[in-house]
Amino acid sequence: MQGMIDETRCERTERLLVARLETLARAASQLRHPEAERLVELASVATMRAVALEMIQAERADEIWRDAHIRHPQLPQVEIELPQRLAA
Repeated sequence: MQGMIDETRCERTERLLVARLETLARAASQLRHPEAERLVELASVATMRAVALEMIQAERADEIWRDAHIRHPQLPQVEIELPQRLAA
């Protein structure tokens, strides 16, 4: 049962990340670059935390970000270092 709960949580986290990046991409076209870049940085921090808390796999998070940049080239690029897991 726990595996099913974890899988559902991961899927929900993935959907939330995709939705957040889609919304951010739409907003980025209407903001000055520094403002848009800051929003992307905040989304990347949220992604790093979700990976660290094992709410989403790092590979899937990378894929979601890559797809978002392909669909929305205006989305500012920021360096994202995804942790493999939360340090003990």
